[in-house]
Amino acid sequence: MNPIMSNSPLEVISAIHTLRKNWGWVVALGVFFIVAGCIALGSVILSTVVTVYYIGFLMLVAGVFELVAAFQMKTWSRFFLWLLLAALYAVAGVLTISNPLLAASVLTLWLGAALIATGIMRIVVAFQLQEGAPWGWLAFSGVITILLGGVILFQWPVSSLYVLGVFLGVDLVFAGVSWTMFGLALREPV
Repeated sequence: MNPIMSNSPLEVISAIHTLRKNWGWVVALGVFFIVAGCIALGSVILSTVVTVYYIGFLMLVAGVFELVAAFQMKTWSRFFLWLLLAALYAVAGVLTISNPLLAASVLTLWLGAALIATGIMRIVVAFQLQEGAPWGWLAFSGVITILLGGVILFQWPVSSLYVLGVFLGVDLVFAGVSWTMFGLALREPV
């Protein structure tokens, strides 16, 4: 049983104690992520291509799992539906891997559009919040998200060469800083 998912306070304390003994490894993981993020930010085009290959590989794996699930179905209609899903995932994965720059272009276009749609929804929700709720921050977040999506779409298709790589690099750096801070906070008080 996973001690962190347990309800027993003794097991949670034991898990924290184990983490405290290994705080250096948590910090090392954070530093590794920071270095990987800086490398990704140093070569955003390569990072974009690596990201697209990763997505394509995941689609191929999903296609295999969908195929396995198809043979678990009890009716022919469900079997063919799952088989169709498996084929679509596999074809999308192969197309993504075979032409990563085109896939990056499509993914970046979708990302820009999704950011604009998300920003609009945040603003709509912000203005529907009750009086006294922190609606201003949510509206501000929506405006920033719309602006980010607009910048991506305004510079598209050129932005497809670097946007995914920049997002990967920034995510790795922030994850690394988070893990490093968490590891340092786990140190036993002196």
